[in-house]
Amino acid sequence: MMFELKPVTKHIIWGGERLSRDYGMGENGEKIAEAWELTCRGDGDNEIISGKYTGRLLSEFVRENPQALGTKQKGDRFPLLIKLIDAEADLSIQVHPDDEYALSHTDDMGKTEMWYIVDAKPGAKLIYGLKRKYTRDELKTAIAAGTLESLMNYVEVKSGETYFIPSGLVHAIGAGILIAEIQQNSNITYRVYDYNRRQPDGSLRQLHIEPALDVIERFDPEAVKVEKTGDVIASCKYFEVRAIALDGEKTVCAGEESFLHLMITDGECEIICAGEKISTKKGGSVFVAAASGNVTLKGNATVIVSSI
Repeated sequence: MMFELKPVTKHIIWGGERLSRDYGMGENGEKIAEAWELTCRGDGDNEIISGKYTGRLLSEFVRENPQALGTKQKGDRFPLLIKLIDAEADLSIQVHPDDEYALSHTDDMGKTEMWYIVDAKPGAKLIYGLKRKYTRDELKTAIAAGTLESLMNYVEVKSGETYFIPSGLVHAIGAGILIAEIQQNSNITYRVYDYNRRQPDGSLRQLHIEPALDVIERFDPEAVKVEKTGDVIASCKYFEVRAIALDGEKTVCAGEESFLHLMITDGECEIICAGEKISTKKGGSVFVAAASGNVTLKGNATVIVSSI
């Protein structure tokens, strides 16, 4: 079984117009920061827009068909959150907690994630960790003095690259970058610095300095074991992600262990499984239930395939 999902759009101060202009989301010219391509949360729940469950929410389908997530799924919490992110301006310098810290301080999970660079303007950069290991006091002093940026490790990026962001790694997406983000199903972000940026009402955005300092460089040793082989661009205990450069036909398999999520970041393709067919293009989001068997992709497209 498979079906197409309607992305949930999010409006944040740093978002641009690419998701509306180039991906057909929202209204023409609308500034959309994030499109949640796969989400099953209280703050975002995909609508199913094809097949027998058309008009239902993904959470309703999962509640009625828990086996569709696969045998690797443990517990009641949906495992992944998958987004397209359009950074017209710099995102805040931030960090995410691991499961242990998150569960003891919030009602959400920790957040390990990975980024696939869909597109980047010339010279666009990410913040990817610290230049070296700093003490809590050194970081706190730099935050107070407004010099935190000087401690960050900046990396110039280009399309097609991947970056793994374990919980505890301080990071930021820079202006001019369009990213596909695959992550644990969590929405916890501890902002460390936000360039003294003001919201439309004139207020400064909230920072979370003390919890951020608690978790910076507190790495989960299992999460940082990333394996890349063939078209697999990230594999850890939370997810496996493949980037398929489709030029013709390719077959993937939705086995008993996990569902598949297919996100089209460029081009157009047909997705065929068990007699069903979905025609989609960039921005498209398709859920394939576990144990659905072979899935045939036809066309010319970049397809990000995620599983647990």
